[in-house]
Amino acid sequence: MKYIDISETTVTDSVFAKTNNLAEKYPYIEKNVFGSSVRGKPLEYIKIGKGKKASLFVGAHHAMEYITSFLLLEFAEVFLGAAESGEKIGVFAPKEIFEKRSVYIVPMLNPDGIDIEQGVVKPTQDLIDMNKGSTDFSRWQANARGVDLNHNYDAGFWSARELEGEYGVCGPGPTRFSGPYPESEPESAALCRLTRLLGERLCTVIALHTQGEEIYWDYGGAGTRDSLPLAKRFADLSGYKVSSPCGIASFGGFKDYTLSKLGITSFTIECGMGENPLPHSDFYSIYKKIEMLLFCAASF
Repeated sequence: MKYIDISETTVTDSVFAKTNNLAEKYPYIEKNVFGSSVRGKPLEYIKIGKGKKASLFVGAHHAMEYITSFLLLEFAEVFLGAAESGEKIGVFAPKEIFEKRSVYIVPMLNPDGIDIEQGVVKPTQDLIDMNKGSTDFSRWQANARGVDLNHNYDAGFWSARELEGEYGVCGPGPTRFSGPYPESEPESAALCRLTRLLGERLCTVIALHTQGEEIYWDYGGAGTRDSLPLAKRFADLSGYKVSSPCGIASFGGFKDYTLSKLGITSFTIECGMGENPLPHSDFYSIYKKIEMLLFCAASF
């Protein structure tokens, strides 16, 4: 569990440190800042590989799901180590993937939300008001403005807004508030800019969430011609179940946007089982289940 040992630092600092360590250990990878959060924290990606065809993996849309940041960083470490050694990971050859593909990894999209959920941020009155008067932020999923980043994309956005009342959402808060308009938040807007910049290079998009061991592959029952076959391949590799979200979760997500508006074969992977935040002790068992899935997506 060395990658999620946060006994001497915060979660967000640990993610930044691990990302920096990877860039120092493997100086030929690309590390860049592509935006900043509401509170001014950098949004970073690392790029692994040389190929024109690319995949984009994103972690930690939601604050309680910060384990996904470390899952992606573990994948990056395994990928780079195997690419250097020539070792195969199951049926996949990371060295070959590195030469022919590129993988863009955004470990942590919501650093502010993680800091709020972890108690790093001193609660201001506006945060307390958004949290229904409570100073307990342990169930916080949103960003620093109380917007659920994975409802802030231009894919059924207004349908999600119409459903918020049924879920007790009346405005900014811990979860499920979609925001005033699509891409209203600096985090989601920056990710969309990056995605549009990569454009036709992108063959797959993977957004890691927790929990449920499910693979969401469609938007409104539709996908690309490769969506369902690849989802079934992912299921075979991971033991996860191919599913479709329902209710308010059916709208406004990053996968929904990249699939419906950009035509990219895109997936939400709900990692692990239990109650968020998943315990650190589950980290390696979760990682081993999704490792082949991630290599498959990287090589597609």
